[in-house]
Amino acid sequence: MLQYLNQKRGQSTIEYAILIVIIIGALLTIQVYIKRGIQGRLKSSADDIGDQYSDGNMNEIKTTSRNSDTQEEFGIAGPGISSSNLLAPEQTNTSENAVILNTSQEYWGSNAT
Repeated sequence: MLQYLNQKRGQSTIEYAILIVIIIGALLTIQVYIKRGIQGRLKSSADDIGDQYSDGNMNEIKTTSRNSDTQEEFGIAGPGISSSNLLAPEQTNTSENAVILNTSQEYWGSNAT
């Protein structure tokens, strides 16, 4: 009877060891997918911050145009007095284009080897 209990104890130890090996194997298998998920979330967060900026290598073209319809009257209320009336809401259009040049020559810190 004692011999039978000792065999059962050894069998459950082997079962636990096999279970641990299976769990470790599964974690090692999905390691790549976990890394990609974390990197994707980090990139998404960095993109939410805004565009990259490179001092000295940034070529930016910004065009702003404003249109308004106004009526100006000079000298109506008296000499040297003028009035201006806005006839329609002012419209502002802005277009922006930015390009980073010479990214291969960028310096991002020390090159310690």
